[in-house]
Amino acid sequence: MRYFIELQYDGAAYCGWQRQPDAVTVQGTIEQKLSMLRRTPTEIVGAGRTDTGVNAMFYVAHFDTEEVIDAHQLAYKLNKVLPDDIAILRIYEVEPTLHARFDAIEREYTYFLTSQKSPFRRFSAWYYAVPLDVEKMNLAAAKLLEYDDFTSFAKLNSNNKTNICHVTHALWRVLDDGTLCFTIRADRFLRNMVRAIVGTLVDVGRGRYSVAEFEDIIRSRDLSRCSSGAAACGLFLSDVKY
Repeated sequence: MRYFIELQYDGAAYCGWQRQPDAVTVQGTIEQKLSMLRRTPTEIVGAGRTDTGVNAMFYVAHFDTEEVIDAHQLAYKLNKVLPDDIAILRIYEVEPTLHARFDAIEREYTYFLTSQKSPFRRFSAWYYAVPLDVEKMNLAAAKLLEYDDFTSFAKLNSNNKTNICHVTHALWRVLDDGTLCFTIRADRFLRNMVRAIVGTLVDVGRGRYSVAEFEDIIRSRDLSRCSSGAAACGLFLSDVKY
């Protein structure tokens, strides 16, 4: 039997999602507590990797077992033993062929940027005080929907079989408190892709690049052309669709 776990986490204290032998990760932390509660080694498979410091408003993982479990009770117990920066939303049985990673048809990331320094948002938004032209940033962001090769925003040595992604939505909004919020959806994302895109769009907003130059960066398929990646603290995996 296969069970899906829906969860949230604050990534500030973790070296990303993926289990690593000599680092504290979200996957490794959950597996350790889940194995302890079930009294048997239990591996989980996640919807994808998130990098060091990146957060998740909504994340999905699965694990397999040969026994019927009380999913509600397991979720309750897991929340009791996990650290406060990881929260289990629910656990439920799914078809044994449904895969948390390979069957995801769309993922959504949300990025928060604030021009107001706040000690309470230092792990949830990028503090960036330079004035930005949001309209120009949106004109540039719209260009992402016209291309599918994102080599210009792909981290080197990531062992990607392909750099092809299909972006279906990319938009900046100004929230009521003045926070800038960027939402991007695609069938898949490359490692560091969203942060590289955000960093480059911010440079469009501050006047370093024109919209045409941003499009040239996409077309160039040259990582050296894009800007430095935006800070990890502002990035959240916000949805996964199956």
